[in-house]
Amino acid sequence: MGHPDRPSLRLTALLLSVFPALATAQEPPADGGNRLDTVTVSGTRLERDLADLPGAATVVDAQQTQQGQPGLQLDESLARVPGLYLQNRYNFAQGLRLSSRGFGARAPFGVRGLRLNVDGFPETLPDGQSQVDAIDLDALESLTVLRGPASVLYGNASGGVVDMTTRSGADLVYPQRFSVSGGSDGFRKTNLQLGGADGGNHHYLSLTGVRYQGQREQSEMEKYLLTSRVGRALSEHRDIEFFFTAMDTPTAQDPGGLTRAQVEQDRDQATRFANLLDAGQEVSQQRLGVLYRDRSLGGELRARAFVTQRDFTQQLPFPGSSLIDYERLFYGVRLEYVDRVRAFGLAHRFLVGVDADQQRDDRGRRSVNADGQVTGLTADEDQTATAGGVFVQTDTDLSDTLTLSLGARADRVRLDIDDDLLADGDNSGDQDFTESSYSAGLNWRYHPRHGVYATVSNAFETPTFTELANPSGAGGFNPDLEPQKALNREIGGRGQLGDKLFYELALFRVEVRDEITPYELGGRTFYDNAARTRRDGAELMLEHLTTDTLTLTLAYTYSDYQFQRFYDDQQDEDVSGNRLPGLPRHHLFAEAAWRGLDGLFLIANAQYSSDVFAENTNETEVDDYVVAGLRGGKAWRMNSGELTLHAGVNNLFDEEYFSNLRINANSDRPDPADRGYFEPAPGRHFYAGASYAW
Repeated sequence: MGHPDRPSLRLTALLLSVFPALATAQEPPADGGNRLDTVTVSGTRLERDLADLPGAATVVDAQQTQQGQPGLQLDESLARVPGLYLQNRYNFAQGLRLSSRGFGARAPFGVRGLRLNVDGFPETLPDGQSQVDAIDLDALESLTVLRGPASVLYGNASGGVVDMTTRSGADLVYPQRFSVSGGSDGFRKTNLQLGGADGGNHHYLSLTGVRYQGQREQSEMEKYLLTSRVGRALSEHRDIEFFFTAMDTPTAQDPGGLTRAQVEQDRDQATRFANLLDAGQEVSQQRLGVLYRDRSLGGELRARAFVTQRDFTQQLPFPGSSLIDYERLFYGVRLEYVDRVRAFGLAHRFLVGVDADQQRDDRGRRSVNADGQVTGLTADEDQTATAGGVFVQTDTDLSDTLTLSLGARADRVRLDIDDDLLADGDNSGDQDFTESSYSAGLNWRYHPRHGVYATVSNAFETPTFTELANPSGAGGFNPDLEPQKALNREIGGRGQLGDKLFYELALFRVEVRDEITPYELGGRTFYDNAARTRRDGAELMLEHLTTDTLTLTLAYTYSDYQFQRFYDDQQDEDVSGNRLPGLPRHHLFAEAAWRGLDGLFLIANAQYSSDVFAENTNETEVDDYVVAGLRGGKAWRMNSGELTLHAGVNNLFDEEYFSNLRINANSDRPDPADRGYFEPAPGRHFYAGASYAW
């Protein structure tokens, strides 16, 4: 672990490693020189050029950023995005925790408060929870991250959108590719990709198998993924695509969180009950989706439909009511129509649409004793979540350089529980939430290479099924728990300085009222709308094309996230003015990527995270850290194919840090040294791989 007196030295060292090259940026030459490439942003639903977007967004080329990476988790592509903070990379039973502008940091598992889409199909459930375990990293083409409240786009979301696109057979350089890789901690991975195009038809298939033993005890993971899409042109203006994905995870163990004393004793150990109970999960999922596009109506009609089936079993790393299982059916439709009109002497582009999703879970929960024996049924219920929304977005060209963007949306979310276990009382209940969202933004392209924007938007985030548990014990849902509301105000700019330096800057304030916060009562966790918070921040991204072969990238996030009003009943203290736990004030990503013209590449990167607090009183502090990585490889053209070899090392300097904190765990203990559960990250680890494309 780092030391409190080192943050400024580490931050300065990383900045100095990048900024000398930035000093070579020049003013635009008279002939205009190089221009920023046109990048289309699709995650906004109303597609725009990135330069015309009135909000913070980053588009990531997945194939380039994953070059030479092991391909274990999504953070390998998203670490370079300012405003994002990623944890829990190495516990596959709990899932990657992704937060944007502080939203999602408190999620006990998975992703909370953001909307995740793959090829336009939702990975986010109607109540706002998401999982990323079924996403095949080898099949991704690009990722678009929209930061800030996004309810006007997709409904129930406070933190933003991660919109992912898989590869298409129409765009492949080589129709076949086979890859193998392996490394430390029992890492093994195999991938096969097949694809091609013929006229207006195309197909693509990716098959992946991965195993990972893990450095800690009880950390083994085994997973198999299939991603496929088939497209056909029905006519000059109509086409259809079918998507099918499948995931099978027979093993994803959970080592549990350690106390500080246990970390000092042995960082690689699992908790006692994680071992005794063989904590972890088994899960399988399949999704079938269809996309129909019709451009014969003047504009473009896009119609999507999908159905997802998921079977899940998990043993949590403690005895008690800790064995969970469910069978899930999740399905829905999305309809969008985009067109252009001219009215009041101005050109307008508009989008209107409808979303409708439903999730049906057949859930059970059982009690388990310390020997791993099932002792009884503690829950048996059918959960149904239904979400529907109608929305409109418009872009109006007020002049050649000034665009006004407006959006509005109305949503209804209904959560319903039918309790089939009546021995402990009838816990059936339902809850309805009706919400509206809006956004307004101005984008001014005051120079061919530069633009600035200002935007204001609101968002809502409903409670989940778990959060709606009734503390009165009267059954049903907690009638006093309401959605939390966020108001985002933001200014920013993006553009190009000289021929080499590209930049993006965003300054924002997000005010949240009725924030959903946990508390304990009788050994159980319940939730109420106890807090009001404010999130002030700055996000900066720089990319410097130093030479034809060398690119330097820097992403920096400053986060001043505070409780404005909150009395923590669990710690019996007014924590107003304290920092939100689990989030660093400073986070920095820096990368130097050298890609030679002969197929040779060498990429070095480093991430710095300043200290964080593990609980609301800010008395339990976790030190800052720097983690560095180095990878390289070489590609050779061979007859009609290409052979690529690569190798790398993560945590190059063997830094001791935590990959995950379990926020507010044991926060009622009087001694701060006894609070918190921590999941140590692996030390230095190596990997290598090869692929052949033909």
